[in-house]
Amino acid sequence: MDAAQLRSDLGHPVIDADGHWLEYGPVVVEGMRKIGGSVATNAVRANGGRVGKSLQMSPAERRHENVAQEAFWGAPTKNTRDRATAMMPRLLYERLDEFGIDFAILYPTMGLGLPRVNDRESRVAACSAFNTFCADLFDPLSDRITPAAVIPMHEPEEAIAELEHAVQDLGYKVVMMNSMIDRPVPAVEESNPSAASMVRWFDMFGIDSAYDYDPVWQKCRELNVSPTFHRGSRGRAFRMSVSNFCYNHIGHFAAASEAVCKALFLGGVTRRFSDLNFAFLEGGVGFACLLYADLIGHWHIRNHKALSYTDPGNLDVAMLEDLAEQYGGPEMAAAVKERKSISTRNDERTIGGIQELDDYSRCEIEEVGDFIDLFVDRFYFGCEADDSSNAWAFNRKNNPLGAEIKALFGSDIGHFDVQDMSEVLPEAYELVEHENITRDDFRRFVFENPVKFWGETNPNFFEGTRVAKSARSILVC
Repeated sequence: MDAAQLRSDLGHPVIDADGHWLEYGPVVVEGMRKIGGSVATNAVRANGGRVGKSLQMSPAERRHENVAQEAFWGAPTKNTRDRATAMMPRLLYERLDEFGIDFAILYPTMGLGLPRVNDRESRVAACSAFNTFCADLFDPLSDRITPAAVIPMHEPEEAIAELEHAVQDLGYKVVMMNSMIDRPVPAVEESNPSAASMVRWFDMFGIDSAYDYDPVWQKCRELNVSPTFHRGSRGRAFRMSVSNFCYNHIGHFAAASEAVCKALFLGGVTRRFSDLNFAFLEGGVGFACLLYADLIGHWHIRNHKALSYTDPGNLDVAMLEDLAEQYGGPEMAAAVKERKSISTRNDERTIGGIQELDDYSRCEIEEVGDFIDLFVDRFYFGCEADDSSNAWAFNRKNNPLGAEIKALFGSDIGHFDVQDMSEVLPEAYELVEHENITRDDFRRFVFENPVKFWGETNPNFFEGTRVAKSARSILVC
């Protein structure tokens, strides 16, 4: 069954929560130059230079400079019509029925990197110019396609300014943010400034941040937009192969998504902004199911009450000495009696100087059921069609508290991992054909979850689109 036939058989709309367009540089960059001047296009060169530099080096040169192997041949070529479709939004619009897609949220490719540029002036100018260019480009297609605005997040003020510009001035309904910000390590910056660019720490916004990002989430709430995070982590930490791109690529979106999702949760963001949805794209949902279970498991053994089981002050030293005498042998008994490696200290020098012992304190969890409100109901996870672990999201028997983790169907059309755009929806439906999920599960995956993610924050999100009536029926339930 081809995609169009499958869509007809489903009897409900299909919403692509994460497609991509492949910006044609000569046109887009020139458009950005006209809008924002050379300061805006400087960011494009800075962003593209990293990949180009890597691909011009040999593995030995990359090893010498600790540079990761980047993607080569990263766009469709053999299927020329698909290549053109990725480059030309009007052609994509024309082919959506062929793909079985009723409405598509489209993310950039080149534009993904603009919010990462370190130079503030270039970064801010580039994001603003790019968003302005794309708003004009996609406006005639708005009944079936809506683009994502790119939001710089290095500082809350610049994020808020671009949110206002994108949503209020340009009419965007979708906003894309970085999953992390690379910042210099102060000690290195002070002692060896020339090495500061090579030693970074990652700011995940929710905990231990350089700034308070609550004003950003508040602005999203005021503007009725749901934050979406779309950044990978290849070229970082354990994804630094100098010769194998796949080694660097596999799992890198999931790793970045897990980091920011975990930080937002433990930072209490979903407690303070309980009416705001957050999405983490292209990393799948398998990591999210594991994270959800791990957060609950750690809460059971690391919440404030549970810490009494490991508080050194609760150690009964006399009993330990008696047991060592009976079972430990002379050497152990003597060592325990002398208190070697045995301590009942529980002052601030034993806890790293932190003020709050309960790592979940900002979540204000009173019972395990709160994880449904704070994690399951607020977080959504973008999944590619060929990911068999998508079924895990719908396995209520396996997920703690009988939860269904909210998965979003994302086609990823426009990128190298989609060899034929018309096969994406049928590939996703294989989970139903293989009886890993039900048709009702699939309906939530490709229709209801995207509607709720964007529509709960902005009830008018789908008005004026091809799926308006169907979306309205979900949101009024």
